[in-house]
Amino acid sequence: MNAVNPRRWRALIVLAAAQFMVIMDTSIIGVALPDMQRDLGFSPGDLQWVFNAYVIAFGGLLLLGGRLSDLFGARKIFTAGWIILIAGSVVAALAGDAWIEILGRGVQGVGGALIAPASMTLLMMLFSHDPRELGKAMALYGAAAPAGGTAGVFLGGVITEYLSWPWVFIVYVPIGLATLAAVPALLPAVSGRRGSVDALGAISVTAGIALAVYAIVRAPEQGWGSATTLLELAGAVALLALFLVIQRTVREPLMPLGVWRTPGLATANLAMALLGAAWIPMWYFLNLYLQQVLGYGAFPSGAALLPMTVAIMIFMIGVTARLLGRFGAKPLIVTGLLVLAVGLAGLSLARPGGTFAVDVLPASLIAAVGMSLAYIPAMMSAMSGVRPEESGLASGIVNTTYQVGSALGLAVMTAVATSRGAAEPGNLPALTGGFQAAFTGAAAVAAAGAVATLLLMRTPKRATRTRPKEPRPTGV
Repeated sequence: MNAVNPRRWRALIVLAAAQFMVIMDTSIIGVALPDMQRDLGFSPGDLQWVFNAYVIAFGGLLLLGGRLSDLFGARKIFTAGWIILIAGSVVAALAGDAWIEILGRGVQGVGGALIAPASMTLLMMLFSHDPRELGKAMALYGAAAPAGGTAGVFLGGVITEYLSWPWVFIVYVPIGLATLAAVPALLPAVSGRRGSVDALGAISVTAGIALAVYAIVRAPEQGWGSATTLLELAGAVALLALFLVIQRTVREPLMPLGVWRTPGLATANLAMALLGAAWIPMWYFLNLYLQQVLGYGAFPSGAALLPMTVAIMIFMIGVTARLLGRFGAKPLIVTGLLVLAVGLAGLSLARPGGTFAVDVLPASLIAAVGMSLAYIPAMMSAMSGVRPEESGLASGIVNTTYQVGSALGLAVMTAVATSRGAAEPGNLPALTGGFQAAFTGAAAVAAAGAVATLLLMRTPKRATRTRPKEPRPTGV
């Protein structure tokens, strides 16, 4: 058994803050998008690449990040990730045209892909001595992700309103430097192990994800049945199939396929993918509705989503962890996804002449409760069955599925919204109709996730009979 680290709770603050910042990077640009569109010349359809460039690099390289964490040591990879994230933030802040902005966002995503799995490995190492402490630590760490996603919208609003959009990237520089300064004193040094890096696997999976998102983004313009769209989608499938072949044939694969025999891993990752595919389009289009339909400025738009952040923090830290220990993961994931679907269905009723109090606040709070109930149980289910030496890999997989689900979900809902009128600035009925269609689609995704979890996730009945007083919540 590893010695108990006396600085583990202070170290958790650094790890949770890192998770908060990495996920916030997906959303802090939300309120700034209209200003970035105007200054950098983005078209309405291409604007989502400011988000997707980060998410594709992040989601596509998380498996590689987990592998590098196992090979070279989690603390070294955590440090390298922050250095890369800082560099990408500087490029994004100084960008003078759209493609440089997209490049900077991609570099930020590479840094995030190193930070996230290394953080999870360090957390498991610090708290694996006590299942109860691990549960508390996971609750705090898990709450940092969706809270960071929602808080990013508010902070982005403050920064955009009172400074300018480049500052949503500059803010990462001092925070990153402060984090790097705290690493030697608080995070344990972790020795790596011998092995090789599956570079071809990393390239094929990242290229496959990127091509799939690219095809879906362009489909409304090219036509869903056009030869171009079909060829792009076929190429994405071929690249992902090649990735699986590589994983089956190389000696040290990026993602050993045997890990999928871990009980509950597949269904937990499916739930995470569908959760991301519903949640991320929600805040993206909700922010556009607030600004483009209700006429909110940057700061009021960010402040309007602050109640969601508060609700997420309260429920994740004060409620979800306790419910997880009592009921297990499956009931919470199913309930959470259903509640999220109800909240999204409420947002789909938003009106061209609506108000925040009627059209946004009630439904957004319901959605926040749903996210709070589902996220941590799904994350715990994905991590609970793996061996300690596979924690970096499992963390990379579950974060990958969430981010890939987010990117694909946003691409699909953007295509849906565009086809229903969201590409007509100034036409409030058309804009609202497009946003309503996106919310409806996201609600369907969340409901599908609830049904899939209900039907596919197994509950450990035999484990409950043999060890009825086991305090560690697994749920799968």
